[in-house]
Formats: sequence, structure tokens, C-alpha cells
Amino acid sequence: MKTNLITPEGYRKLQQEHDHLWFEKRPEVTKIVNWAASLGDRSENADYTFNKRLLRQIDRRVRYLRKRLPDLKIIEYSPQQQGKVYFGAWVEIENDDGEVKRFRIVGPDEIYERNDYISIDSPMARALLGKSVDEEYSVKTPQGEMLWYVNKIDYTA
Repeated sequence: MKTNLITPEGYRKLQQEHDHLWFEKRPEVTKIVNWAASLGDRSENADYTFNKRLLRQIDRRVRYLRKRLPDLKIIEYSPQQQGKVYFGAWVEIENDDGEVKRFRIVGPDEIYERNDYISIDSPMARALLGKSVDEEYSVKTPQGEMLWYVNKIDYTA
């Protein structure tokens, strides 16, 4: 089950996506579908078929966003979080091989299209929660248990 946490930026982005789809994209596609339908035989009309499918995809996404947005809990940064890894933190970690990774711990709705975000539900994020700089922790991966060290924690973008 997905966690219902989201950053303020992530919530704004989902709200903007909803508004764009509902107020801009959907009316535009609806006009094309109506125009294509007016041409007659719909069975061999590529414009009609393609845009009708696109309209269904838009409607599905809008329905999802309308159900999801009210359930989300926006988590604002608190100065009490400083020095420890919590939701919204940018974290730099390193393993014994010298491999360094930097990412932000966010809600599951925010990780798409970003390589530097990981979900709070991921094993890496779960293992990191509450850790401080220079603290070590282990994470179970498909390759086995891996040991990581926290190098840096930051809450600014």
C-alpha cells in the first residue's frame, strides 16, 4: 500500500497536472473527437480512434488524481528534523566501495520522471529514517545485505 505523504512541491505538481488535463488538454481532445466523428465512418477514422483513446487516458488520469489528491497529507519541513533523515530530506550516502548516491526521500506519487527521488516506501528510505550524518546502516537488496554510510543530510532544494 502506498504511503499518503507528499511534499508541498509534489502536491502542487499533481494539482497542476490535474488542472492542465481537465481545463486545457481534455477540451482540446474533445474538439478533435467531435470533428473526427462528424466526418462519418468512425471504424476507419484514425483521428477519431486515436483521440478517443487519448480522451479515455485523460479521463482515467483525472479520475485517479481526483481520488488521490484529497487523501494526500502534505508534509512541511520542520526545523526539528535538522540533523536526521526524515521525509523530504536530501541525503548523500556512500558504501565501502566508494559508490556515492544522492537522492531525496519523497512520497510514491513524486518519484516518476526523477532519478534523484526515492519513495518513502522503498527499503533504502525505510532503512535511512532517523539516521544522522556519519551513521551506518544496512539495506537488504537483491544482491544481499549492503552497508551504507550517511555523508550529508540537507532539507533545501
